[in-house]
Amino acid sequence: MKVKLMSGPRRVANFINGDYVDSGKTFESRCPADNSLSAVVSEASSHDVDRAVDAGRRSLEGEWGAKSIEERAAILDRISEILIERAAEFADAEISDTGKLIGPTLKGEIPRAAQQFRVFADIARNGLAMRPIASDMPGGRATNYPERRPKGVVAAICPWNLPLVLSTWKIAPALACGNAVVVKPSEETPITASLLGGVMNDAGLPAGAYNVVNGFGPASAGEFLSTHPGVNAITFTGETRTGVAIMAAAAGGIKAVSLELGGKNAAVIFADCDFEKAVEGTAASVFHNCGQVCLCTERLYVERPIFERFVEALKAKAESLKPGDPRNPATTLSPLISRGHREKVLDYFRSARRDGAKVVTGGAIPPVHDTWRDGAWIEPTIWTGAPESSRIVREEVFGPVCHIAPFDSDDEAVVLANATEYGLAATVWSKDLARARRTASRIEAGIVWVNGWMIRDLRSPFGGFKKSGIGREGGEFSLDFYSEIRNVCVNEA
Repeated sequence: MKVKLMSGPRRVANFINGDYVDSGKTFESRCPADNSLSAVVSEASSHDVDRAVDAGRRSLEGEWGAKSIEERAAILDRISEILIERAAEFADAEISDTGKLIGPTLKGEIPRAAQQFRVFADIARNGLAMRPIASDMPGGRATNYPERRPKGVVAAICPWNLPLVLSTWKIAPALACGNAVVVKPSEETPITASLLGGVMNDAGLPAGAYNVVNGFGPASAGEFLSTHPGVNAITFTGETRTGVAIMAAAAGGIKAVSLELGGKNAAVIFADCDFEKAVEGTAASVFHNCGQVCLCTERLYVERPIFERFVEALKAKAESLKPGDPRNPATTLSPLISRGHREKVLDYFRSARRDGAKVVTGGAIPPVHDTWRDGAWIEPTIWTGAPESSRIVREEVFGPVCHIAPFDSDDEAVVLANATEYGLAATVWSKDLARARRTASRIEAGIVWVNGWMIRDLRSPFGGFKKSGIGREGGEFSLDFYSEIRNVCVNEA
């Protein structure tokens, strides 16, 4: 399937009550591959956010709220079908927004986003009903009927690194549970959330059940939405500092909050691993999407007998990655999201040198063809020799970077992996599965992969420990956030 860049910048409107709505104020969104203007975006006012929340409320009181579970599930199935039918269009939008590579976008992310709706259609049909509880009571018998009810209007504040996948991660379960949704996409990547409005209309979703408001955080759509009295719950994926601000904003209204925040993920690589698979898998976990995935690995702990060999092998992988046209399948390195973010990453490069880290490879801006010279390109970078107190070991860089250190025992590896204020993900590489499982069970992270990375069934739980977040998403594990449980007790005496 061929994907061609749409000529000229797009106009991206808010989507409220089933219609595209322009506001008087706009901002620009630029493609990070070449810094070209990809979209002119309507910035939602506080009045627009009011309208979106009110549209959600009215949909719950009207046509959307009247839909049966089977009718909701059928709409989710249709959304999934339309996303697959329009995969090329959505891939083009994602690439324009993010500079992502065509292969992973078209073959991975768009199908994954579509699959979310199908998974939650099945869960709506089979997982929302709860078993009655019969009990003998003094003087007779009673039956308790636990029920899941929609939470109400759910605000979904979404990140820029995986715009479509991580928005559908929230939208699909919210709609499956019968809620209305108001999405605030990142100002960096607004296109696919807006496109999704047309999909919702074509799938027969009633007006108001899905809304999009564009803008920024403070004094813009993010703040207007997170403080809105008509919002019943807030789900957010992004950096920890923003999560803290959203949690504080939600406190006044005692709103339910689900937060998937930052990570400083570790890999523990034992000498008895399948070396080639460990190198291949670790390279993917460090450099995928230019390191801009919350699940990427930035801390590597390698058992000493294979340490030097592993460093050299990973260096070769890093140096084989080639920047260029994201739509060319031969390109293997995507850009950072913006030149502003690149300045942050470059500051970590400078910090690493000050802390005495050895630059194994990278550490600069790569040479690129003139077509791409204004893009946000950065070299894949590997360090060794930094102290564990260094910023590059303690803080999330969110770039194609890692620090590699040796270890000498299983206990030491676990202590090093857990020496972080985060706890989102980790990987363990060993042919001894008992040893690998034992190690994985001791690591303080919400998901630990053994001999692989980024392999997760959408029905399994996902979320972080410590400062990596609150709550769990994925499959039936997300239902407690997206629904309220009530009990109807019938006295049968």
